[in-house]
Amino acid sequence: MPPRRIAVLADSDTRWKWGASVAQQIAPGHALDAYFLRGRSTPTERQLAEIGIEPDTARELPAAELVDDAELADADIVVMAVSGGTVLALTHSLGLAWAGREHRPITVTGYVGVVYEKMIDGLLTRGGTDIVLANSTYDADRFGAAFASVGVDPDSVVECALPFLGGEPYRPSTERPFTLTFAVQPSVPKSKQDRLRLLERAAAHARRHPDRQVLMKLRSLPGEHTTHVEADPYQLLVDSLAEPAPANLQLVYGNMGEVLDRTDLLVTVSSTAALESMQRGIPTAILTDFGVREAHGNHYFVHSGCLASWDELDAGALPLPDPAWADAQGIGKSDPYAAARARVAALRAAGPLPTLRPYYTPERAGIYLGGLLARNGFDEKGRPLNTPLGAGGSGLKRAVRGVARRGAKAVYRVGYQRVAPTLRKWGAV
Repeated sequence: MPPRRIAVLADSDTRWKWGASVAQQIAPGHALDAYFLRGRSTPTERQLAEIGIEPDTARELPAAELVDDAELADADIVVMAVSGGTVLALTHSLGLAWAGREHRPITVTGYVGVVYEKMIDGLLTRGGTDIVLANSTYDADRFGAAFASVGVDPDSVVECALPFLGGEPYRPSTERPFTLTFAVQPSVPKSKQDRLRLLERAAAHARRHPDRQVLMKLRSLPGEHTTHVEADPYQLLVDSLAEPAPANLQLVYGNMGEVLDRTDLLVTVSSTAALESMQRGIPTAILTDFGVREAHGNHYFVHSGCLASWDELDAGALPLPDPAWADAQGIGKSDPYAAARARVAALRAAGPLPTLRPYYTPERAGIYLGGLLARNGFDEKGRPLNTPLGAGGSGLKRAVRGVARRGAKAVYRVGYQRVAPTLRKWGAV
């Protein structure tokens, strides 16, 4: 008998990492099918290799083609590792496409990282899927309360933890230099000036501590895209340092888990790498130099006990999280996906699944739903939008859009094929 199949729909490298990791946790032994949604941040082969989870099958396609995909409809479970708007568009459209089938997949969604903003906005677009994963007790409580208040089944919320929290417990080593790793984020801080200041500060720390190794853990090569746009990569900013980069400052790529294997202090503004680090018991600093602000997401860590500045790190600070706070965030759980597996088993045992029906319907929020459907290539009936010859505006507008698209592709090719190779000297896998 062939193994059951779990399909992961992902639109970026970060979301593939989350979705594929979830799939391994909730459906061990299932064949893993990857559906990469075509768009701005579709992951490259290099990004996928860095994550290190190889699917049994892989396809790249527009979201709208999923409604007629027979293999997806026959899957046992579908993990929607995409933005909330795309989850809503797919729940609406797949719900209509799968209506009346004796079998439809169990649908699972959730959040790639901590939920520190737009909680209701993102949550209600996920309402109506069979399972909404909450990465902590804190999230599970507020998600369930919100669903109950608007008439969505609160039992669809299942507490777990971020699926990539793991790895070997931290043990200091005398066989390598003390290593500080800064986990880079594509858009935090956002401005070129602040990103250069951060790089200058990391370089200054390396100069003050010549016995330490200071790593800037990069997310992508110039020209590659992630979930968030990175306008000013550190690979380009390093040549703008007031003084040449010290020898013990290095820009690195690679799997985050492997980098953490050699890390003694993890520093970030608000990356979820902080939770990975805390899970292992590695000292972890949430940087305060740019303020503790909702815009930066580091306000989420206010009660963690890990807020610190570069000055404090220069002086030797090695923050560790408050145990009660860490427990509330799902850190340290021995089997955080047991409840999710139990929910899957209960749904299977209950017989045919009801038709998928998102919280947002044409009757409840037709304008909002219609916009998200169109953005993902669907009409209100959940069918792929047709764009016959002559549709989409005047011939002049279509020509301008075509030139813009070709220009954007050319810029990407120049960045990826010409600029990036010259910058690889700054990064080592």
